[in-house]
Amino acid sequence: MTQATLHQLNILEAIARHGSFTRAAEELNLTQPTVSQQVKQLTKAMGLPLFDQIGKRLYLTEAGQSVLDASRDIADRVAQLEMHLSDLQGMEKGRLRLSTTTTAKYFVPRLLGPFHKKHPGITLSLEITNQAEVMKRLANNEDDLYFTGRPPRDLDVELRPILPNPLVVVANRSHPLAQEKSISLKRLAAEPMIMRESGSGTRAIVEQFFSDNRMDITTIMDLTSNEAIKHAIVGGLGISVLSQHTLALENNESPLVILDVEGFPIQQYWYLVYPSGKQLSIAAQSFIDFLLDEGKQTIEQALANALQ
Repeated sequence: MTQATLHQLNILEAIARHGSFTRAAEELNLTQPTVSQQVKQLTKAMGLPLFDQIGKRLYLTEAGQSVLDASRDIADRVAQLEMHLSDLQGMEKGRLRLSTTTTAKYFVPRLLGPFHKKHPGITLSLEITNQAEVMKRLANNEDDLYFTGRPPRDLDVELRPILPNPLVVVANRSHPLAQEKSISLKRLAAEPMIMRESGSGTRAIVEQFFSDNRMDITTIMDLTSNEAIKHAIVGGLGISVLSQHTLALENNESPLVILDVEGFPIQQYWYLVYPSGKQLSIAAQSFIDFLLDEGKQTIEQALANALQ
């Protein structure tokens, strides 16, 4: 174990994420032979195979997963040390790794600009993916902080509600229901519905809502993008239920309109999540402090302006 280096552990982590020596080498700006040699040396130091190769993809062995878990703990402690030393020197440095569901991309990037101006020494990275993948990253402790509209039930986490996330029914402005008030759920359920893909947090909430109200909906299309859904609505394919945050850049001249439907908006929240017991970096704690103060006001204003 004492023969393993931080460099080798960093290479292992990149290979595990990509499932490929080649892609890991590209990310780390190394040659593939260098990566292979470092893994060979690390494997020798551990005394057990770290990867199995199935087809063209690499998979961690049980020993490899154990080494990966330890390497992430070590990387976190080294990052903590670097930031603590910088703090003692009166400097603010470090890296903030954020992971968010696709719908939260409509407000999270807006937070990063003013945060970076206030903390220019902190390097930022943002992973945008669907709910299922965010939960996987959370379980593997791959990032510092996570944004989600659906907190996990099977993980021990710290949970902070930070912003309202109202889900609204969106239609084309020329849709017959656009001029109606107090539309019944029964009437709404008869309309063709465009939904997010399986694994999406929004889809799960919408399906649960209609199930609780003993209603079946007719889904005519699944799409992996909120923007694609909005374009499909404009194209007359149907209606959808979206987070009001996805409409933050729309205005009164937009071809989209929020329908007045009983039971809507579905009141949800955005949560900031991280594993229980995780020692937050100085960068992560600074972001939380910023978010609960200035950042929250910025996003709430944008939400209030969405198609009002």
